[in-house]
Amino acid sequence: MFPLYLPFLKIADLIYPDLCFACEKNIPSKNSSVCIQCHYNITPTNYHLKPENPVTDRFWGRIILQHASTSFVFSKGGLLQKLIHRLKYENKPDIGIELGKMYGNQLANTPPYNSVDIIIPVPLHPKKEHFRGYNQATMFAKGLSETMNIPWSESFLIRTENTETQTKKSRTDRFENVQSAFKVAMPDKIKDKHLLLVDDVITTGATLEACAVKLLEVDGAKVSFAAIALSA
Repeated sequence: MFPLYLPFLKIADLIYPDLCFACEKNIPSKNSSVCIQCHYNITPTNYHLKPENPVTDRFWGRIILQHASTSFVFSKGGLLQKLIHRLKYENKPDIGIELGKMYGNQLANTPPYNSVDIIIPVPLHPKKEHFRGYNQATMFAKGLSETMNIPWSESFLIRTENTETQTKKSRTDRFENVQSAFKVAMPDKIKDKHLLLVDDVITTGATLEACAVKLLEVDGAKVSFAAIALSA
């Protein structure tokens, strides 16, 4: 029998404990959404340690970056794909924060990420964000910010067009679809800053590229990329 002084919510937690967002079986440790076993089974890419890697290759010759990286190895049907799906479509924003904290621990002391001044999430159009309830890239940015000890902001990059879905478009078509969809706000505040532009998944990279083109128009601005995963 539960003690009478136990708060109702704590009793509910004992009866219906929060389960791991990945395996939905194990109970995560305190202040985590993913259990220790799934943490272990989500493989880091270590791309942040490699000046040339599959992410930088995707943008080679297209845009000047300080660096580009993704955090974990993506495999179809794997734990990471499941987590990203739940983050985007099942109202689980804490997953993005958790994955951001995990990757931020790796980036915090690694050049050039340790010279980042501001973390900027790729913005959603307000209509899409209202429908979803949050921007998944912002959740990832929040987690990165917490463990990198670097501020994040949605104020400097704005999505002005609600473009059609990018699914099944080629890289060229994707870029044309989004090339005028973003604008920079308050450019004076990011002048001469190193900006870490973040998203959930890099597919062709067209959206990140379109965002970076706008940010790099600001005097002295430098840009790096980070995302949760790189899709084939």
